[in-house]
Amino acid sequence: MAEIDTNAVRQRLEDEKTHLEHDIYERTQGDEATQTVDPVTEISGPGVEDADDADALSDNERNQGIVDAERETLAQISAALQRLDEGKYGICARCGKPIPPRRLEAIPYATLCVEDQALAEHQTGGGATL
Repeated sequence: MAEIDTNAVRQRLEDEKTHLEHDIYERTQGDEATQTVDPVTEISGPGVEDADDADALSDNERNQGIVDAERETLAQISAALQRLDEGKYGICARCGKPIPPRRLEAIPYATLCVEDQALAEHQTGGGATL
C-alpha cells in the first residue's frame, strides 16, 4: 500500500473542517440564518397563503437538515484528525486492514474499508457508516 502523506491529509481535513464551520455559522448566525422562531407562527396572519407557510417551514427544515449533516461530518473529520494523531488513520475500524488510498482520497474521514462499508450498509439498509 502506498504511504499516506499525513501532512496533506491533515491539511485537507483542516480545510474541510474550516469550510464546514463557516457554513454552519452562516446558516445559523449569518444574514440568511435559520430563524429561531417558528416560521409558521411568525408569518401566519391575514392574507398569507397556506402555501407560503408550508414553503417557509420546508425551507427551515431543509436548512436544519443541512446543518445537522454538516455537524455530523465535522464530528467525523475531528475523529479522523484524532486517528491521524494516534497513528491509526487509514486503518479499517472493523477488520484492521488498510483502507485503500482511493477511498481515503474520496472520503478522507472514512473509517471502514470498501468491503466492510458495503457490509455495514447491507446490515443497516443503506446507512452511511463510512
